Amino acid sequence: MSKIKNFKLSVSDQDLKDLHSRLSNTRWPNKETVKDWNQGIPLSYMKEICAYWLEEYNWRDREKKLNKFPHFMTRLNDIDIHFIHKKSPHKEAKPLIITHGWPGSFVEFLKVIEPLTDPTNFGGKAEDSFHVVIPSLPGFDFSGKPETTGWGVEKIADTWSQLMSLLGYKNYFAQGGDWGAIVTTHIGLQDQKNCKGIHLNMVVVSPDPETMQDLTKFEENALASMGFYQEWDSGYSKQQSTRPQTIGYSLVDSPIGQAAWILEKFYQWTDCDGHPENVLSKDELLDNVMMYWLTQSAASSARLYWESFGNPSQEIVNIPTGCSIYPKEIFRSSERWIKKRFPDLRYYNELAKGGHFAAFEKPEIYVEEVRKFCKEIE
Repeated sequence: MSKIKNFKLSVSDQDLKDLHSRLSNTRWPNKETVKDWNQGIPLSYMKEICAYWLEEYNWRDREKKLNKFPHFMTRLNDIDIHFIHKKSPHKEAKPLIITHGWPGSFVEFLKVIEPLTDPTNFGGKAEDSFHVVIPSLPGFDFSGKPETTGWGVEKIADTWSQLMSLLGYKNYFAQGGDWGAIVTTHIGLQDQKNCKGIHLNMVVVSPDPETMQDLTKFEENALASMGFYQEWDSGYSKQQSTRPQTIGYSLVDSPIGQAAWILEKFYQWTDCDGHPENVLSKDELLDNVMMYWLTQSAASSARLYWESFGNPSQEIVNIPTGCSIYPKEIFRSSERWIKKRFPDLRYYNELAKGGHFAAFEKPEIYVEEVRKFCKEIE
């Protein structure tokens, strides 16, 4: 039986001094030749981030806030798994495992932990409560880094099922976005005995060819977004799915390089009206970047693309499913497209606000969506 150990985020003073030294000695590229983000993240904004990181961002304060949540470590499938496990005070609580993706981390979900576990303090009822488990993907954050191939979404889904069993949860719900949505989908494929239902906020399905001559406005916009992603927004995924080790050298060596690689996606994928700080603070954005920088996870996190990006499964998922579609999500799918792959679709909602990092951007909406779906299964 695997042991569960208490865990605290603890960064050495030397690591922080090294970070400050590297930030102070950043070699900057020349300024972009356009007046927007069309060539990537602007030089002026990255210099602003650098100055804030050096002069105002206080990791020790952030570390204390992160450590207010109950962190743990265990070993499953021969790798260390870091996770948050917050139990609800309510006996009606339902176990829920939530999975992040790239370039996210467990930090995305900190604002929803308390409303999910203790809803009576946040406008909900005791029957809306969950025992919340938030693991860090292998190769990400404080989880171990795989030293062999084979750590694709199927193995991660199996590991998460083992984690829920280890925690004593015979039946549970699973939720995720980005890679978390794909891992959650595989939980639905692989652990139908124990998983009661899955909720996704990025649904990976192919557009139904039968609808191409009769597209709704929503579907037309979704296809246009997919086209934009393929043409202008997917270079990172091509690199990480083919040569993750190569990009890892520069990102692990340069904090500004790592930050730019990540923050550009928060501009593009959040519902931010042109600037990521319209929805998230600098501290929040840097908390997430620090999960990659402090753990030197650029290459190890990118390898998930190498393992699983090329040939995504389109197997039929028969488990009860809920889908919340945010307007700034990378891939948006209509209800009829989703039902082709998820025939037991119990909940579907197209939202007016929000983007790819649903819980981070719109925590109240995210919590309500999860509650609504799980009520459909009871």
